[in-house]
Formats: sequence, C-alpha cells, structure tokens
Amino acid sequence: MMIDDLRTLAMRDWLENDLLLTINHCAVASSDASFRRYFRIKTPDGQFIIMDAPPDKEKLEPFIHVANLMAQSQLHVPAIFHQNIVDGFLLLEDLGSRCVLDEINSQNAGSIYQTACNSLLNLQTNTDLANSQLPVYDEALLQRELGIFEEWFLGQYLDIEIPATLWQNVRTLLIKSALEQPITCVHRDYHSRNLMVLDDNELGVIDFQDAVLGPITYDLVSLLRDCYVDWNVEQVDDWMTAYYQRLRQAELIDCELVQFKRWFDLMGMQRHLKAIGIFSRLNFRDNKPNYLNDIPRTLNYVTAQAAVYPELAEFSAFLNNIVLPLL
Repeated sequence: MMIDDLRTLAMRDWLENDLLLTINHCAVASSDASFRRYFRIKTPDGQFIIMDAPPDKEKLEPFIHVANLMAQSQLHVPAIFHQNIVDGFLLLEDLGSRCVLDEINSQNAGSIYQTACNSLLNLQTNTDLANSQLPVYDEALLQRELGIFEEWFLGQYLDIEIPATLWQNVRTLLIKSALEQPITCVHRDYHSRNLMVLDDNELGVIDFQDAVLGPITYDLVSLLRDCYVDWNVEQVDDWMTAYYQRLRQAELIDCELVQFKRWFDLMGMQRHLKAIGIFSRLNFRDNKPNYLNDIPRTLNYVTAQAAVYPELAEFSAFLNNIVLPLL
C-alpha cells in the first residue's frame, strides 16, 4: 500500500513511468532525523530502497558524492541504481532492516565492533583527503554545534542559562582539543542505527551524507559511546585502546595513549552535547518526542567525562547541581 501524498505520487510516477518498474509492494522503510524518508519496494527484478528527499529541504548531491567516496574506500554503502535530482528521489540497494542496535548483545558485541572498526579503518586509511572535496570540520562548525545544546536543551527544554564565562571556557577547551587532532574523513553519525547487519556478517553503512574532514577520534567515540546503547567503561576503554594501536600501526597518529584518550573523551563530550541539543530540537521543532528518551544516556556520558578532567570541574558542578535536578 502506497501512502498517497504528493511526494509518494510523484515517486510512483517516476518509478513506474520513467524507470518502467512494476511495483508489487511498497511500504515505509524508515525515516530519520532529517526530512528524508525511505520506502522499500518489491518488484519482479528484486527489492530496492527509495530515498525521498524533498529538494527544498534536502540535497541529493552530497549523498551521491559521499556514497561514491566511501565505496572507493571499501565501505559497503548502498549502491545507487537510478537518480532523480530534480524531484529528489534515489533508487538504492536494499541493505535490509537489521541495524546493529537491534542485533547487538553482550555475546556478539566484540565481533560486531571489530567489524565496525575494520570499516572505520578503511574509511580513515583509504580516503584521498586532498581530493575528497568534503567540507572541513572547522571552528565555526564546532561552535554552531555546541550552540545547539545551549539554545535547544538549556534554553528550550530546561529554560535555564549557563553562565557565559563558564560556557566560553567549555567551548574553548572542547574546540581546541578537536582542532589539534589529526584530520581524517569523518562519517559524523557512525553508530548502531546507521550500521546494518548483512547476511555475510559484513556491515553496511548508511546516513553518511554529512561527512566532513575532521578529528580522527570523532567516529570512534560515536561508535563506542553510542547515544542509543552503552557498555561498561572498562569494555569501552579496551575497544578504544585496541583501535588506537591500529591507528599507530597505520601511522595515522603519532601520540601516546593518554593523549589519544583525552582527545577521545573531549570529542565525545562535544558530540554528546550537540546530540542532546539535537534531540531537544527534534522534539520542539520537528514534533519527534521519542528522541527525548535518549537524552539521559547521552547526558550521562557528558557528566562522567566532566568529572574526570579538572578543567571541567565547574561545568561538572553546573551539570550536577543545576541540570540533573531539572531532569
């Protein structure tokens, strides 16, 4: 059954009249935190995913460019079979509906994260950064992302303000740490909802269109300190240390473990503050309240790391004395 709004009617017209596909079945496959929607269609020639990206809200060109880039880096991203840039539709390979979040447990986590780290290392070692034509994760972007936490979580959700000097110190610390790291290709949402478990135990990678050139720990902390699933601290440290050793062997970094862990921790804090702000914005602006359920876990990462570093003692006190009681 096809949902009969104008977008899906236009999509069906493209599939049936332009591509001459016979659609036996069509259903919503998923939506995400953007304006994109995904449909799964069954045809006599196989099963496919249709991306619906309204051109006035979502551009297809970044998705197409990054898909090609990541495929060249030996990641399993959805193949693009047909594209309709004007109307905002793509016909994609179907990577299935089994994301890591739904499949992972304490017994298989080690194997799954090993495979995920293999793909991440491919991304970081095989991408031609000089010719990637990706935007840079610069100070301006980092500042804008941290501003989402202040505006949408502190302001809109909790209706409080953070002392200006305190917030400036936090932002300065996190941005300095991010910018001093080696640069690599960054997926920006490399986590359990965007990694698909395939039949051959390989992992497919989706939702990569916002990729940038940025800090080398960003995707690793997205994966290991996931906003949607968490593991004990010792296990995360073990996984992080093992990946650090692989980066050293690949000569992508030249630093001691203590420095790498500091980058990892502070990068995680920057990402998690941004994510908390985005979860709040999705609720207030986009009417997607379910994301509020992910705030406590994500905030727990922030409070845990704020307690570790003396430079963040004042921020830790603000979180524990002001923010947490309001939640």
